[in-house]
Amino acid sequence: MHSKVTTQILTICVLTICTTALWPLPLNYTHGSTYLWLSPDVTFSYQPNSGVNLTASALYANSTSQNATNYKASTGLDSYSIVQAAIARTQDELSNDGFVPWKFHPRNSFFEPPSNVSYRTITNVTIQQNSTDPANVLKPLAGAVDESYSIVIAINGAVMINAVSSVGIIRALETFSQLFYTTADGSSVYTNLAPVYIEDAPKFQYRGLNMDIARSPFTPDDIMRTIDALAYNKFNILHLHATDAQSWTLQIPALPPLADLGAYMKGLSYSPGDLENIQSYGAYRGVQVIIETDVPGHTAAIGLSYPDLVAALNVQPGWSNYSAEPPTGQLKLNDTAVYDFLDKLWADLLPRVYPFSAYFHTGGDEVNANVYGLDPTVRSNDTKVIQPLLQKMIDHNHAKVRAAGMARVVWEERLLEWNLTLGADVVVQTWQTDTAVANVVAKGHKALAGDYNYWYLDCGRGQWIDFSQSTAEAAWPFSDYCTPTKNWRLMYTYDPLAGVPANATKLVLGGEVHIWSEQVDGVNLDNMVWPRACAAAEVLWSGSKDASGKNRSQITASPRLGEMRERMVQRGIGAGPVQMIYCTQNGTQCTL
Repeated sequence: MHSKVTTQILTICVLTICTTALWPLPLNYTHGSTYLWLSPDVTFSYQPNSGVNLTASALYANSTSQNATNYKASTGLDSYSIVQAAIARTQDELSNDGFVPWKFHPRNSFFEPPSNVSYRTITNVTIQQNSTDPANVLKPLAGAVDESYSIVIAINGAVMINAVSSVGIIRALETFSQLFYTTADGSSVYTNLAPVYIEDAPKFQYRGLNMDIARSPFTPDDIMRTIDALAYNKFNILHLHATDAQSWTLQIPALPPLADLGAYMKGLSYSPGDLENIQSYGAYRGVQVIIETDVPGHTAAIGLSYPDLVAALNVQPGWSNYSAEPPTGQLKLNDTAVYDFLDKLWADLLPRVYPFSAYFHTGGDEVNANVYGLDPTVRSNDTKVIQPLLQKMIDHNHAKVRAAGMARVVWEERLLEWNLTLGADVVVQTWQTDTAVANVVAKGHKALAGDYNYWYLDCGRGQWIDFSQSTAEAAWPFSDYCTPTKNWRLMYTYDPLAGVPANATKLVLGGEVHIWSEQVDGVNLDNMVWPRACAAAEVLWSGSKDASGKNRSQITASPRLGEMRERMVQRGIGAGPVQMIYCTQNGTQCTL
């Protein structure tokens, strides 16, 4: 694959309307304007490289999020099965999505293939995998699996897809599916873009969504539907922020009271089988699911079942002195009982998530020093007293994660505020400032980008806490801390490499866009995340800059994103609109 971004687009224009399909934008992409039909009986011929790799247990490949709860786990998933599952999903999408692009053509215009003309037909798609998958194909460290691919669609209807890995084939098939439309009568599937040449590979190797499943409950189907949407946009990580002060969502058989008493109610927690199913579902789609259990902060929910382990548990009134939001409570720092608890937790949880996770997130954000003035094992809010105790705890926990075979991820405060010593393989996730990424790599650590000023999807909803009559006036108009809403255009301008010296950019693995759930649940999840997260997806896959080094054009991105939104809706994702139909039907008339 070429490293230089040289995307060229031969646009099809109807009046002022130009469509090029495809989100995120490939590295190299040229196309024409010839129509090809897709045969209803099109076959996909997969030619794997010699050798098949057996991997960890996983779910039946052809299941979808709508019937996820009916899955039965099987063992012996291999690369061939991963590709066959992707082919089956692609065939289903091409046959049943029914995307008619009327919103992207002038009002009452004719934009479909004329019915009185004979067009060539695509009858076979040849897929060649050029290398044997590595053993860690389901759970790679960033960059360990080659996701590159190429697609050639000849004007005579011949199609060839080449990729190095099964994951590359998954990415290629997603791109291939986006090249096609359905006629208004639903009778035919066609492309108007032949001939097509695509050569593609991601800019960043780690492309994720951080989903908070602790503050609001989500069903496994909600999470699996999100995995589907992530795969459509070529994300490869779903980071589940699985526990927090408000609830403990993971059932831990070695510690049954954690979820029994820590979940909001019976049934609002994830069994070991649920978690395996979610991770397996992601693995089939090239989306690695990693788990975060945040310690020592954000742990008040542990106090519902093990109150002796938590300091400053649910302080009222005055909770704001001890936490960013209620309820208060952090694990005690110098108590042997806390370490005994953590050892049981890690011994139970880590081996269960290991088969599908190369990373484990141990949290570490927003540790409040005032809590430890109330901790009988510390009795001080002096950071000089607290810091070595935090170092001891992180060393202990990270030794357990390392022994379980996973790399560690932490929030930036552990490095940038508490100045803790971290192992060389620890990935530092940034969120607070636009200089944090540069500060992390300056210390020699791998970084994930995700500045809340750009990539927080929950911003702009206003305050979710209530104000007394005496405090309401000062709080008016009740904006949240990260107001305003981060629209897709702002998200699209974020550069994960901003301020990072050229000789350190290799340390920026990629980033995550975030959906915190104080005001999000399964009802509004899709609309809150999509299509805004698509903007982050293109930044992470294609880069934030065009070939000339400028921010990518909103004018050319907007119709592509609009198309992507329509495809996602057809596939069952409740994504919000990008623009009103007047704008999508009239090209650049809505441009300033």
